[in-house]
Amino acid sequence: MIVFITGASAGFGAEMARTFVNNGHQVVISGRRKDRLEALAAELGDLALPIVMDVTCKESINEALSMLPQSWRQVDVLINNAGLALGTQPAHEAPLADWETMIATNCTGLVTMTRALLPAMVERGSGLIINLGSVAGHYPYPGGNVYGATKAFVDQFTLNLRADLAGTGVRATNLAPGLCGGTEFSNVRFKGDDAAAAKVYEGTVPLTAKDIAATVFWIATLPPHININTIEMMPTCQGFSPFAIKRT
Repeated sequence: MIVFITGASAGFGAEMARTFVNNGHQVVISGRRKDRLEALAAELGDLALPIVMDVTCKESINEALSMLPQSWRQVDVLINNAGLALGTQPAHEAPLADWETMIATNCTGLVTMTRALLPAMVERGSGLIINLGSVAGHYPYPGGNVYGATKAFVDQFTLNLRADLAGTGVRATNLAPGLCGGTEFSNVRFKGDDAAAAKVYEGTVPLTAKDIAATVFWIATLPPHININTIEMMPTCQGFSPFAIKRT
C-alpha cells in the first residue's frame, strides 16, 4: 500500500508515517519543513519518501506530485492531515489574515490535494481519502469561529465525496478528534506562547498522536467494502458545555 500524508513533518502526520512504515507500507511524507522531513525519512528508512510541499500553493502541489518516482505514483491512501488553528479571539477581534490562512490550509489545500489524486483512484476502482476534521466542526465554542467553520467544511465535503463515490470502490472518511496533546497544535494556535499552550492540557489526559495514528491505520486496513463515514473521538476527560446564556 502506498500512503500519501500531508503535514507529515510533526504531530499526527509523523506518527501516522511511523505506524504505516512499521507495518511495511510505503509512505510519502510531505510538508513544508525540509529538515524535519529528512530527519523522519532517516528514521524510517527506504519505505518513507520525503517531499517538500505547501498545500496552500497549487503550484507546489503539482510540482511535488510530478516529482514522485513511477513506483510511488499509485497512491492508495491520501491522508489530508495538514491543517492548523490560529488564535482564540472572538470574531470581531480575530485578524483576517489568520482566517485566510486557516481557510487556505484546512479547506483549499485539502480539496486541491483530493482533486489531484482522486481521478486515478476512481479509474483504478480503489482508494481511500482520510480527512482530518475536528470536533470543532461539529460543536461551536467561543473563539472557534473560522477554525470550526473550516472543520465543518471538511465534514460536509467528506460526506459529499461519499455521495459522489458510491459504487466506485473509492472510500472517504472524516476523522474528527477532540482534545489531543503532545503535538504543536496549541503552540501554533497561540503563536509560540508555550505557557498558554501548556495550560490547555493542564490536569488532563488528552488523546495522543499515537491514538490518532492507530485509528487512521485501522480505517485504512479494513476490508475494501467497508467505508467509515465519520469517526468522532474524545478523551474521557472531555465532554460538552452547557448552553451559554447572557444574563442582565
